Amino acid sequence: MSVQERKQRERAERERLIVATARELAERQGWEAVTTRRLAESIEYSQPVLYSHFRGKREIIGAVALQGAAEMAAAVRAATSAADGPRARVSALARAYLDFAARNPAVYDALFQLDGGLAYAQEDTPEPLKDAFAALLETLEEVAGDGVPPGRYTEVFWAALHGLATLTRAGRLLPEDAEARVELLVDRLAMV
Repeated sequence: MSVQERKQRERAERERLIVATARELAERQGWEAVTTRRLAESIEYSQPVLYSHFRGKREIIGAVALQGAAEMAAAVRAATSAADGPRARVSALARAYLDFAARNPAVYDALFQLDGGLAYAQEDTPEPLKDAFAALLETLEEVAGDGVPPGRYTEVFWAALHGLATLTRAGRLLPEDAEARVELLVDRLAMV
């Protein structure tokens, strides 16, 4: 291995460490606790080293969001591939999405609430974000209904899931009705 390859590998490892540490800190204490100073202390590197990887917290949030998008896409695909039939796949998708949001609140915030400097629904949208949407579309396009563009249907279904995830986390919805809400959403929107 050349010196340059070793340096590239070490740089990539530092970057993974920064992102993992930011994510862990955000999940434990919230994004307010994630500062470049605290990150530098946690990873035992100087702040200039941290800035050599990311220009600031915004880019770190973006990196966490991209990692989270890939994980969410994998979780949705795993859940839907194990389900039998269109309705069961849509139901599995909804549960996987809501479970991901509940288990990873800081990552979910990085994806959908915070400014990570990422472009959504544009030509320059990063691949992990496009793939997360594609993971939803793959299942939802089969139940979109006649005359409804699958992409638009997916946006509406996703918006409903996002609303459920956000309102549940904020304590605005009764937890004991969570399952009934998912069933209602699937029954009303999934044209099977």
